[in-house]
Amino acid sequence: MLQLSEIWIYPIKSLGGIKLQQALVTDRGLEHDRRWLLVDENGLFQSQREHPEMALFQTEIEGDFLSVTHRFKEDKIQIPLLQSFSEIEKRIRVTVWDDVIEAYEVSKEANDWFTKMLGLKVRLVYMPEDSHRKVSPKYAITGNEINSFSDGYPFLVIGQASLEDLNSRLTAAVPMNRFRPNFVFTGGKPYEEESWKEIKIGTVSFFGVKPCGRCVVITIDQESGKKSGKDPLLALSKYRKVGNKVLFGQNLLGVQNGSLNVGDEVQVLSSK
Repeated sequence: MLQLSEIWIYPIKSLGGIKLQQALVTDRGLEHDRRWLLVDENGLFQSQREHPEMALFQTEIEGDFLSVTHRFKEDKIQIPLLQSFSEIEKRIRVTVWDDVIEAYEVSKEANDWFTKMLGLKVRLVYMPEDSHRKVSPKYAITGNEINSFSDGYPFLVIGQASLEDLNSRLTAAVPMNRFRPNFVFTGGKPYEEESWKEIKIGTVSFFGVKPCGRCVVITIDQESGKKSGKDPLLALSKYRKVGNKVLFGQNLLGVQNGSLNVGDEVQVLSSK
């Protein structure tokens, strides 16, 4: 049996994730997943690709707040999870890859805190409910699927067997957090998730749209915030490369909203 073993959200894109026992599936991803984003003065998204030290920011949900701390600096900020914005507050346009997205600046306090902690001039923004970033029409199912600030798709699933197979080829094993999945499952064969067309986790259905192309972020140690060498990207490139993409994991689109729990059965309804 395939079984959901881990659920992860990353409330602020490219910062540390939160491991959950239960999560709500919404129309743009798991609840609170990548609804916040750090951007530069021009509104361009910032990530671990350029700033590996972003991995050092730890996030946690505490009541009605998202708390952010720095692994090596004793400082903390709390951000309301359900923040209401009025039209008089600063709404700006931000850029994530090829998409220009409407977002709100959270607060001057948040901007100043992250700028101080990173040593880099940044602003923290939030994606409101009325900001609809559509998934690439090439991979959309209905054409109406939307996304948060994640790179391209609302959900990413990786099998534990895939990680174990990769680690068997490395001199030093890497943890799953290098790959920033939303869902991890046990059982099955390595990389089988990349062939899934339609699955059900618990009672919630998903479609597999494309295997996930990996980048330099998977070489960043999430504990130290530093690059750890060329692996596992180099190792994956030797046997998981298709065209110019190095693949690991499967991007998913949700079909319906619902609730998921660690321990739910993963059913493969059809494969490609």
